[in-house]
Amino acid sequence: MPAPVDDEAARLAALRRTKRQATGLLLAATAVFVATRLLEDRMPWIAYVRATAEAAMVGALADWFAVTALFRHPLGIPIPHTAIVPNRKDDIGRGLGTFVERHFLTREVVEERLRATSVAARLGAWLADPAHAERAGEQAVTVLRSVVEALRDDEVQGAIEAAVAQRLRRLDPGPVLSRAIEVGMADGRHHQVVSLLVTKLGDIVDANREELRARLRSETPWWVPDTVDDRIFNRAYASIHRFLDEVGADPEHPVRRQIDERLHELATGLVQSMTVHDRLEELTEELVARPELREWSASVWADLKRSVLERAADPQSALRRRVSDSVAGFGARLRDDPLLQAKVDDWVVGMAGDLVEQSRGEVGEVIAATVARWDPQESSRRIELQVGRDLQFIRINGTVVGGLAGLVIFTVGRLLGGS
Repeated sequence: MPAPVDDEAARLAALRRTKRQATGLLLAATAVFVATRLLEDRMPWIAYVRATAEAAMVGALADWFAVTALFRHPLGIPIPHTAIVPNRKDDIGRGLGTFVERHFLTREVVEERLRATSVAARLGAWLADPAHAERAGEQAVTVLRSVVEALRDDEVQGAIEAAVAQRLRRLDPGPVLSRAIEVGMADGRHHQVVSLLVTKLGDIVDANREELRARLRSETPWWVPDTVDDRIFNRAYASIHRFLDEVGADPEHPVRRQIDERLHELATGLVQSMTVHDRLEELTEELVARPELREWSASVWADLKRSVLERAADPQSALRRRVSDSVAGFGARLRDDPLLQAKVDDWVVGMAGDLVEQSRGEVGEVIAATVARWDPQESSRRIELQVGRDLQFIRINGTVVGGLAGLVIFTVGRLLGGS
């Protein structure tokens, strides 16, 4: 990531200032050397100053060459093993990637760092804050909305239809219907249904009274008087109603017992009869093949999608409030529950460790590839901008240390020479 403009300008100014200081010190040593060399014949003691300045010049020039050779050819001369950074940029990138991979992106380093930061407790405290929970909830709803919008309607509808069809095929309706009948008959619960059906049957008879009368009249001989037909019909009609009333009012009526027996037989047949089982499977396949199932699955997804998008777009919707409340509640629990914190920390540490083990090689390759794409001169300039000021202090130190070393060597030489 490039340095901010202000930071880069400040670093460049500091680098230039330090360069001027190092160069100025070299020029000062040179000036002292020249002056003392001219005065040495008349002032022998000044030889010590000349030797110091001479050694300081050598040290300054040597360190200038060494520092300059890192980033460019000194004086533009292509001396071997100079301009190291631009010439060996790719090797440096690979070395940096390998170094990061081996010493930073290791399971031990990452796990130790994560365990020391108490990720779960800090996350819980952050999420428990209402403002943070609302922000996290908004982001979650935004992600949900984006996912819903990105889904293809035909694919989702097909998935719903396939899931419903699979569920229906896996469901054995025989035992389910049998159990439903048994539950309905338990404690005589079905008697109300039977009574209602009998009442409705009576209503049907009433609604078709004239048609039944006409049917009787058409089926009796022509010579039977209408009064006889009417009397027979009225008696039969009344008898039917009395029969239905008796069946509807008496739970112990023989017809009721016959109905119970038939229901028990049906419940048993639904489980045991292969014929019934095969027929129910056929009905299931017919149901799955019905276009209504496809239309229903399409309507389910359309309604769900519309509902989610409308609620996600409304800042005051119950969906957003519930998500924010859920986030805050989870955060409070995570903040206050040490056991949950331990579980979350273990999960985070384990996942991060696995990710590092799987991706560390790729990270090293990314670093190497990124450095390889850099322009050699630009990369050299940026590296120098980061560390160049410290390297200029090497020049300054080399000047001072070289001068002191020269003074010591010159003095020792004079002492050993006896002069």
